[in-house]
Amino acid sequence: MNLEIRQQFPVLDQQINGRPLVYLDNAATVQKPLAVLETSRRYYSEINANIHRGVHYLSRKATDAHEAARTTIAKYLNAPHEHEIIFTSGTTDGINLVADTLALSGKITSDDHILISGLEHHSNIVPWQMLCQRTGATLDVIPVTDSGEWDLTNIDALLTSKTKLVAVNQVSNALGTINPIETVIKKAKAHGAWTLIDGAQSTPHMAIDLQAIDCDFFVFSGHKTYAPTGIGILWGRSELLEMLPPWRGGGEMIKEVTFEKTTYNDLPFKYEAGTPNIEGGIALAAALTWMQDLGLDTIAAHENHLLKLATEGLSDIEDIILYGTAPHKASVLSFGIKGVHHYDLGTLMDQMGVGVRTGHHCCQPLMQRFGITGTTRASFAIYNTEQEVDALITAVKKATMMLR
Repeated sequence: MNLEIRQQFPVLDQQINGRPLVYLDNAATVQKPLAVLETSRRYYSEINANIHRGVHYLSRKATDAHEAARTTIAKYLNAPHEHEIIFTSGTTDGINLVADTLALSGKITSDDHILISGLEHHSNIVPWQMLCQRTGATLDVIPVTDSGEWDLTNIDALLTSKTKLVAVNQVSNALGTINPIETVIKKAKAHGAWTLIDGAQSTPHMAIDLQAIDCDFFVFSGHKTYAPTGIGILWGRSELLEMLPPWRGGGEMIKEVTFEKTTYNDLPFKYEAGTPNIEGGIALAAALTWMQDLGLDTIAAHENHLLKLATEGLSDIEDIILYGTAPHKASVLSFGIKGVHHYDLGTLMDQMGVGVRTGHHCCQPLMQRFGITGTTRASFAIYNTEQEVDALITAVKKATMMLR
């Protein structure tokens, strides 16, 4: 890794308990480069105003910057149309928008099936359970193999003419497995089912081409792609977004309001009620531009190198269990030590300056599949170093010795 890249992340230049900070919780959220921090600062110090409604100078400037961000994001994702880019507060918000509007639309009935997988984050489980409770539809699940991959042995039985929607993640947040979404999307389309892809963990690590993926909905969060928290994107096909009803009522999502009726706005504003996270949208565009300038291949190659080193190093530790051993993974390494609780391990590692995530990672059904309550998870980003991988391995070894 080029030292100049790491120097763009000021938060990393600090010590924890007298040791250099080793931040390995990037699957939860990544740190922000100076380009993004400066974009946020410049918005608030130079053009802060509400958008779309004002004729004054600052409002026009903010509006132009916000809509330019939408254009940038659409191009980055290779979306067919920029009006299909809906600003949300994050992946969870986008999934709930689709689930709730499908329920309101009457397009899901008690005869229908929704299909998800055993690798899903709670955010791609609970909204569909709620949809099924409201409509009487059935929720089916693609099972998971011992290596942490989809078991597609019976996929043709799970996908039927009654399957209305398939909602799966492209990359597992708990295990890092890169899933064969193309296979499932193709089979879903053959049955006339819609597809939603959770890209929260894929967008930070690989190029996203929506026209090549050929799904119907795609969601991701800005804070995992070097942008601020509280901003995300829902992309959906125009014909589906136009078919579904509005979700939240208020300003911006209307054309005309009387006490007798309301006429709703066109896309994308139909789904953007109220004042949006203007700074967040602009900063998200800056973050994606930063990633693109750096090179997605460069990011992936560096992260995969660190993942390989960490996997090899931890594999030598006595009684370690690696969860998620698929051949195709993003930079996530989940593990446990026999006889050691993941929380205790993570707590001691933190005292050594190594920040990892412990717990079920909002994937309790997946943890139950492996008969555990949680794992210790290290996840890597472009700014992590080989020396930090060494620090991770050393911390695990020391903490394990202390806990035995």
